[in-house]
Amino acid sequence: MELAYYSDYAVRLVNTEEPARNKDSLTSVEAVRELFGESAQAARRVSDSDVTRFRSVRGRLRAVFAAADAGEETQAVDLLNSLLLEFPVNPQISGHDYRDEDGRPKWHMHLADHPSNATAGYAAIAAMGLAFHLTQYGVDRLGLCEATPCRNAYLDTSTNRSRRYCSDRCATRANVAAYRARKRLETERSASTGRTAEASQETTPSTDR
Repeated sequence: MELAYYSDYAVRLVNTEEPARNKDSLTSVEAVRELFGESAQAARRVSDSDVTRFRSVRGRLRAVFAAADAGEETQAVDLLNSLLLEFPVNPQISGHDYRDEDGRPKWHMHLADHPSNATAGYAAIAAMGLAFHLTQYGVDRLGLCEATPCRNAYLDTSTNRSRRYCSDRCATRANVAAYRARKRLETERSASTGRTAEASQETTPSTDR
C-alpha cells in the first residue's frame, strides 16, 4: 500500500464534522469503525472512549488544513509535527495481497496497527499520510472547500493546483450561486441606471421654441 493512500484517513476524519452547519456524524462507535474502511481488524478495537478521542484528533487535523488553506505554511507544519510526535507510526515492509506475474510478493511499506488503542493507531496513520502528501506535493495542496457553508477538507491533486472545492457538487453549487449573484447585480445596475435616466429627464428644463 502506498503511503499517499493514508492521507485519505485525515480527510475522512475531518469531514465527519460540518461546523458551519452544526453537524457531526462522529457520534458512535459504529461511526468511528466506518472510518477504518477495509481495516476490519483495527476497527474491532474501537471502544466508547475512542469517540471522544477521535473528535479531539479531528479538531487538530482540521487546524492543519485551516492553516494550510490560509497560507500559514509554517503553522500547518508545526501542527502536523505535533501530531507526529504524539502518535508515532510503526512502519513495516509488507507483501500481503499483492503479487507480481511470477507470484512473488510485491513488497511495499505498510503502517502497522498501533499497540496502544484505536485512536492512536488511526491518528498515527492519518498524520503520517498527511505529512507524506504535504512534503511530496506542497502545503498548498491541502485546502478547505470554498463553497459556503461547506468547508470540508480536501487534497488537491489537480495538475495546475487549481482545486477550490471538495467535490463536483460543491463546485456546481458555488458556480450557480456566483452566476445568480452576477445576474442580480446586473439587474440592480440596470434598474439604477434607468432610475437615474428618468430623474435626469425630470429635472431637465424644457426649451421653448
